[in-house]
Amino acid sequence: MGGTAALKRTLSQSEKRLDDLALAAQELVPTAENLPQVISLFCGAGGLDWGFHQEHFPIPLAIDISEAAIRTHKKNFSSTHGVAADLVKLQPLGVEKLVREQVPERSRIGVIGGPPCQGFSRANTMSQADDPRNDLPQLYLDIVKRLQSVYTVEFVVFENVLGIRDKKHAEKYKALVDGLDSLGFDVTEKELCALDYGVPQNRRRIVLSAMREKQGYGEVLPEKRPGLRTVRETIENLATPKYFDKKLRPDDIPVHPNHWTMQPKSPRFGNPDDAYADGRSFKRLDWDEASPTIAFGHREIHIHPNGTRRLSIYEAMLLQGFPESFVLEGNLSEQVEQVSNAVPPPLGRSVAAAVKTALAKAQKT
Repeated sequence: MGGTAALKRTLSQSEKRLDDLALAAQELVPTAENLPQVISLFCGAGGLDWGFHQEHFPIPLAIDISEAAIRTHKKNFSSTHGVAADLVKLQPLGVEKLVREQVPERSRIGVIGGPPCQGFSRANTMSQADDPRNDLPQLYLDIVKRLQSVYTVEFVVFENVLGIRDKKHAEKYKALVDGLDSLGFDVTEKELCALDYGVPQNRRRIVLSAMREKQGYGEVLPEKRPGLRTVRETIENLATPKYFDKKLRPDDIPVHPNHWTMQPKSPRFGNPDDAYADGRSFKRLDWDEASPTIAFGHREIHIHPNGTRRLSIYEAMLLQGFPESFVLEGNLSEQVEQVSNAVPPPLGRSVAAAVKTALAKAQKT
């Protein structure tokens, strides 16, 4: 009897240990409950945020200088506290205060974002190394450092244009990479093209992914995804958009609230088959090619492949990989700015998935 009872106790203890191990392993798997909470800086409309949202990262706080972008963010991210504020004026202490209002001290967090890139952009032929906007990466680092005094910052993701690595900006780029290293992160540098991640657009960007060092985290390696590859696949079957006028109401717009554009006024629209210079402000898309980079200015949104009008905001959103359910707020210029500046959401999701995979590798070592 004593031997049987001892055996039962041993079996019971073994089962309990197995249950404990299973529970511990379950707790280590990256889920919405135990993933780091994400703080989004320079969030814009939330293209990068949408990628992290799709991978179930909680996003308690998002900050951007544009009030229209924050209205958009609030409309599409109901559980995120969006704040319209200038990070230059807030400074790291102001950001810390906002984070404290949403996230308990000592929590695990990640910081994501892409500061305005016009100062580094190759499309800006007048760009200068001393453009004040080029100081924003250092501000980004300073904010991360400040948050490290209150939280465990597990990772940082920084997105920007290829021009940030050009010779005239090399010093600031090196300071950014070295700065992340000095803050205790292992940095992965990647040049990513949106077309490789399910977005019908030849958009190349630099993405720095920095994981907290000495945690056993893996390298951040976004996996390529199949998806739409041409303009035709993406927008050919859409109804004609509405042209703007002061009496236009949301109910008048077909398909989607953002499926509208400006009246075509240039004589070129009346003769779409005539030869004309394909300049930056008058770039006509090819049905059977990927779109060039969606990066507009002054309402100079790309020309629809039929040549008779500019793209609608919604068409541009689809070419950026935004989901059909996503809605932009603001006037035309504000919507153009938001869709231009956004990280394509499918690309953002691949980055987020790679971060999650990197976090999970620590549990296997």
